[in-house]
Amino acid sequence: MKRALISVSDKTNLIEFARGLIDCNYEIISTGGTLKTLEKHGIAVKSVREITGFPEILDGRVKTLHPKIHGGLLAVRNNETHQQVIKLHDIKYIDLVCVNLYPFKETISKNDVTFEEAIENIDIGGPSMLRSSAKNHQDVTTVTDYNDYENILNEIKKYGNTLIETRKKLAAKVFRYTAAYDAIIADYLTEEEFPEKLTFTYELNQELRYGENPHQKAAFYQSYLNKPNSLTRANKLHGKELSYNNIQDANAAIQIVREYQQPVVVALKHMNPCGIGLGKDVHDAWKKAYESDPTSIFGGIIATNQTIDSHCAKEMAEIFLEIIIAPNFCEEAFEILSKKKNIRLISVAMSGATKLEKQFVSVNGGLLVQDIDNQTSKDFLIPTKRIPTKKEMEQLKFAWSAVKHVKSNAILIAKDNMTIGIGAGQMNRIGAAKIALAQAGSKSKGAIMASDAFFPMSDTVEIAKDAGITAIIQPGGSIKDQDSIDVCDRHGIAMVFTGIRHFKH
Repeated sequence: MKRALISVSDKTNLIEFARGLIDCNYEIISTGGTLKTLEKHGIAVKSVREITGFPEILDGRVKTLHPKIHGGLLAVRNNETHQQVIKLHDIKYIDLVCVNLYPFKETISKNDVTFEEAIENIDIGGPSMLRSSAKNHQDVTTVTDYNDYENILNEIKKYGNTLIETRKKLAAKVFRYTAAYDAIIADYLTEEEFPEKLTFTYELNQELRYGENPHQKAAFYQSYLNKPNSLTRANKLHGKELSYNNIQDANAAIQIVREYQQPVVVALKHMNPCGIGLGKDVHDAWKKAYESDPTSIFGGIIATNQTIDSHCAKEMAEIFLEIIIAPNFCEEAFEILSKKKNIRLISVAMSGATKLEKQFVSVNGGLLVQDIDNQTSKDFLIPTKRIPTKKEMEQLKFAWSAVKHVKSNAILIAKDNMTIGIGAGQMNRIGAAKIALAQAGSKSKGAIMASDAFFPMSDTVEIAKDAGITAIIQPGGSIKDQDSIDVCDRHGIAMVFTGIRHFKH
């Protein structure tokens, strides 16, 4: 008779699995709550204590850490020395281990969890048994996921045991499972900003049809904790699945939306905003975002911090949009937009700015880690003779929050709470300014300009003056700052130094 040790915190399909093993002539060993559950359902089961001859101690902290358990798991069946030791110490083989661990992740996800409660939900015996059995997968089947129960029972019924290929796959799954479990614990306990070992884990959200291009395979993983403003916890209300590029763009749009408290609509394409509008309501903001660049918005993404109303929905339905992201859609708006088969309608709770987070960017053979750029300014400094008017200052602040989300080199032109020209990702700053001002056209008269980094030359200010820009916001800090200040002073342009740079590569 073969033996199976079962000890699970998640008891989904447990009874059916245990009965299936008994039907296949397995003896069941168990402990703790799993033992009680099996007994309650009339399943023949032996306690670990009967096997070890030793009681559970230390409030259950020590139950399975015993040679009669781990010897039965780790003994190699065709190793003569192992067989002699097993016989000498009256240890019996354990052929299958079914274990899932204390719910540490679920415990620390609770708002009112105490540190002591979290520590008590660190499993010790479970990972030890899993690692022992997975190491010896040549002889032992290791199960952590109830989704594998059916396949395991089918193989045992058909072949008398699981296939070695299956045991190897299950062993790999075990080490991913325990590695992720340990990574979550390490993350919870770590206080260092940049520890000597960076351990974190993500869970598969979905496999994607392809990556940036059709020949690239891709998948979407999510953090183990519920993050605000996150697509991983979004509710897709309508439309086909998101693609790799959709996810990138949608995430970028959400990051811009959370910069603002008042009604805002962001139109985005290829991870750069093509229109941002602030308004008295969602429709007012939508009109401004659309009018910012009615050409580039085609095939783009819309995101807002307001409920989409029917007025907006009717106008949005007239153009091709890939995705609309909002906290909610009114019933009539949803009915209008859902008539478009392929558009994705996504509900995301927009909770505004969040606490300091880390950003991860992969490079060949490594990982770059930095704080997310969630600062908008230090103390503003006005180096020019003319001080911005109240209206200009409002526009400068609006633009400064927006330009940080434009790829560097970045120049943004704004007027009346909307972007009217954006120059993104250029190799030189004057090139970005020319693109932004060309897009703004005659609207640039009386508008303001924002630059993500300082002006190394006064040439950008010169073309801003020629276009009718009345105020400029930029970090300052160039050795040639005075040249730019002088141009502003000659032409009555107000300039604001923020003291902080917003490169975005």
